[in-house]
Amino acid sequence: MKVLKFGGTSVGSPERMRQVADISCSVKGAKIIVLSALSGTTNALVKIGECLTDNDWQGARQEIESLYNHYLDFYKGLLSEDALRGKALKMIDEHFNFIRSLTDKSFDENLTKELLAQGELMSTKLFSYYLSEKGIDNCMLSALEFMAIDQNDEPDIDYIRTNLTKLLKKHPGHDLYITQGYICLNANQKIDNLKRGGSDYTASLIGAAVDAEIVQIWTDIDGMHNNDPRVVDKTKPVARLSFDEASELAYFGAKILHPSSILPAKQFSIPVQLKNTMDPEAFGTLISSDEQTKEVKAIAAKDGITAIKIKSARMLLAYGFLRNIFEIFERYRTPIDMITTSEVAVSLTIDNNAHLAEIIEELQTLGEVTVDENQTIICIVGNEVVSQRGIVKKIFNALENIPKRMISYGGSKYNISILTETAYKKEALSALNEELFDFA
Repeated sequence: MKVLKFGGTSVGSPERMRQVADISCSVKGAKIIVLSALSGTTNALVKIGECLTDNDWQGARQEIESLYNHYLDFYKGLLSEDALRGKALKMIDEHFNFIRSLTDKSFDENLTKELLAQGELMSTKLFSYYLSEKGIDNCMLSALEFMAIDQNDEPDIDYIRTNLTKLLKKHPGHDLYITQGYICLNANQKIDNLKRGGSDYTASLIGAAVDAEIVQIWTDIDGMHNNDPRVVDKTKPVARLSFDEASELAYFGAKILHPSSILPAKQFSIPVQLKNTMDPEAFGTLISSDEQTKEVKAIAAKDGITAIKIKSARMLLAYGFLRNIFEIFERYRTPIDMITTSEVAVSLTIDNNAHLAEIIEELQTLGEVTVDENQTIICIVGNEVVSQRGIVKKIFNALENIPKRMISYGGSKYNISILTETAYKKEALSALNEELFDFA
């Protein structure tokens, strides 16, 4: 069994959805196709939800009708047979009648989650209709029958494996199954979701549940690049990455992959391949357990970082000082990205300022606190990159004219991280690109 996930841009138009069908059918053997909502749908549904929360009924109705018209244009462009067109219109009307009904009732968090699920439910049905029109056998598997999270909002892999196995046995003999990404049930059996980027997570969880041969993530770029192509002029796709290298890059800013999405695949050693819907023949990036090569693979940058320095009121760090600092961040459920220490001070970074004021107030009981916002973490990633001879010299040669706020070296064998002001991000990424990679 193979698992193929296609994102919103890959099904963003009737032409793209037809291409997804071609790609799906070209993959030999049994496969499960995981689809996101049509491009722009989730953002539109979020906007509708915001209007409903603010009691902006007129705004909500305008957004609903605009999205409805988009779906009318989409199915007409996708399907040609009258019978399937009628079936598609009926399906779309059913979903939008539900969405419209939300303007007549008290809107709450449960309804928000149910609203956001409508995009994936519609896109998968439209895809199934198109395959049927082309005479391609397919079987729909509702993600709400097997995908679930527990009380801690973490995927319940045993539940997923058990129920997906039952569902596949209930519908044997098909080579192509279709299901929704992103959506799931929570511990209370209410409709929920795996958060933004959750369709990648869905694919990885399904791959783990069925012990898949491979999980393919299809998007609109030919794999994970060695640098951010939106910022740096000259980049190239990285052919192979280990799970740990890919995890570091995803966490520190590589947008093509959700940071949590490869964890289930890593746990069960299932390769994940990033592929380009626009160029299906391109190899893309293969992520696996293989860690044979020792070289700098890629650079990523994470914006929105706040640096906090706590200088001890004593000459030397007192016993329990670090523990007291970490307990403050734990109380406010605020993760720390980087940390460096000296005899009298600790510097660390966070990417969530929701409780910054409260955190600073408590930290000030431990010492003098300095805060720098608008920072960026630049992460240089590769297997055993910290032990490569000459790598530090190359990095600092490249960043000679870039002010460096913090440096993290040795915390992981896979990355060297540097904190600088966001204003220097483009210059830093470009300089590192020229110094560390050969584009000959």
